[in-house]
Amino acid sequence: MRDGASPGKAPQDLRSARWFAKDDFRSFGHRSRVLQMGYAPQDFIGKPVIAIVNTWSDANQCHTHFKQRVEDVKRGVLQAGGWPMELPAISLSESLVKPTSMLYRNFLAMETEELLRSHPVDGAVLMGGCDKTTPGLLMGALSMGLPCIYLPAGPMLRGNWRGQVLGSGSDAFKYWDERRAGRLSAQAWAEMEAGIARSHGTCMTMGTAATMMGIAEALGFTLPGASSIPAPDANHVRMSAECGRRIVQMVWDDLTPARLLSAGSFANAIAVAMAMGCSTNAIIHLVAISRRAGLPVTLDDFDAASRHVGVIANIRPSGERYLMEDFFYAGGLPALMKVMAAKLDLGALTVNGRTLGENIATAEVFDDDVIRPLDRAIYAEGALAVLRGNLAPDGVVIKPSAVAPHLLRHTGRALVFDDYPSLKAAVDDPGLDVTGDDILVLRNAGPKGAGMPEWGMLPIPTKLLKAGVTDMLRLSDARMSGTSYGGCLLHCSPEAFIGGPLALVKTGDLITVDVPARRIHLEVDDAELAERRAAWTPPPPRYERGYGWMFGRHILQAHEGCDFDFLETGFGASVPEPVIY
Repeated sequence: MRDGASPGKAPQDLRSARWFAKDDFRSFGHRSRVLQMGYAPQDFIGKPVIAIVNTWSDANQCHTHFKQRVEDVKRGVLQAGGWPMELPAISLSESLVKPTSMLYRNFLAMETEELLRSHPVDGAVLMGGCDKTTPGLLMGALSMGLPCIYLPAGPMLRGNWRGQVLGSGSDAFKYWDERRAGRLSAQAWAEMEAGIARSHGTCMTMGTAATMMGIAEALGFTLPGASSIPAPDANHVRMSAECGRRIVQMVWDDLTPARLLSAGSFANAIAVAMAMGCSTNAIIHLVAISRRAGLPVTLDDFDAASRHVGVIANIRPSGERYLMEDFFYAGGLPALMKVMAAKLDLGALTVNGRTLGENIATAEVFDDDVIRPLDRAIYAEGALAVLRGNLAPDGVVIKPSAVAPHLLRHTGRALVFDDYPSLKAAVDDPGLDVTGDDILVLRNAGPKGAGMPEWGMLPIPTKLLKAGVTDMLRLSDARMSGTSYGGCLLHCSPEAFIGGPLALVKTGDLITVDVPARRIHLEVDDAELAERRAAWTPPPPRYERGYGWMFGRHILQAHEGCDFDFLETGFGASVPEPVIY
């Protein structure tokens, strides 16, 4: 039932009343078709209709439990006097969708927006977690503007192999290099394959999934502590039902994203991302989300935050040993935000109707090696840095907390590859002319060039692995898995495919990287670069029909969030409600 003490909407004011309330032929048709499904008028007339946007599928390992959790959400909606309506959306399995799930993030955003617009719904529960689902769901829901709450899938359990704790992604990359170097047997590799992912849920390192679920909470879109709960934990079941109960009240209170979000909300999200040791993908996704909200943030906002917010979550890959399950036991995100409260806007509103400050007031840290105090940070500055220079006038991103220290200031010879197959063939060539001081360069892997896949953690050449090299600088216009690590310079913007300076680099050129100075420079004079530009020929389009064609024509660059230009808030007038005749 509606809380009578709460101001807001009356039943006749509900958006769904446009479909169901009138005494006319069209509403008769709507009501009769709902009755056709076995519902009675008292099930849905005069009640908030809640869309549950569910990204479950048989192809998404992170969301295996959503088949049950959606029933928990429905239970909560019914308990609170609403009527649940499950609306399936594209699932976007990070592991299985090719060539990259990034190609379809905006597809999910479009689908979410139009699902909510075209159906008789008053509010939404957004069920996501696997990397691109969190930003895709939030972007679409923000553009639609209905009250919404985000239900994070939660991380999987810790991996295990021969008594060692394994972290998804991070240990896969680490031990694959051992395998390539001939130091790990096929039997051991097969055992690890069976032990690294032991339950439903997202990657349990601080990869993109954990980062974006945490960002959703820092923005105020989740219930307090929701982003840290492991997927198999009974707390996750209870949280799911509470999401259903809470969204009904949010509809009555008309607590829309426009009322919820502020510039402080996004400043909080950036600061929390830095403190978590976030994925580099946080930049692209949060920039896109902020521009949908009409409160745009830029790469400079991330870099400024990184200067004064240290990494205090001791979670791999930036941290030394722990995983998301440990983070939950240590107090989770509310505890981390309590530690860094002085750096947050505590007056920012959240979906439970309270401020961030109220939500974290009683939070505690139960293990201060997992969630460190500010004066004992894992890394004194934030997780990300943005470098600029003649090679990346619109920025290139690096994760200094996961880079070998000697590479933070470095000049090296470029070894350039125009495509991934060429790179893959070369790195296993024992005769490759390469040293650990060189800088591997991969181009044409940006938004227009390839859909911006996670190719940015370029493999270290096998001959160097066998010689004991564990890190080297690698530069690309691609992204990197949030579970990865190393001296990877990413999101080089503008990308090579459209003629960005990266397209002009030649093997043998010297590149200088200075992370403390936030500088990247191609040591080639302007006259020579002008000659190379005059001789450069644009590559042919990647797609000539279908969704890929639309993607290539409308995708923005990495520093702009890789949204479609026509989906951004400033592109044209707001879309009106659908007509009903």
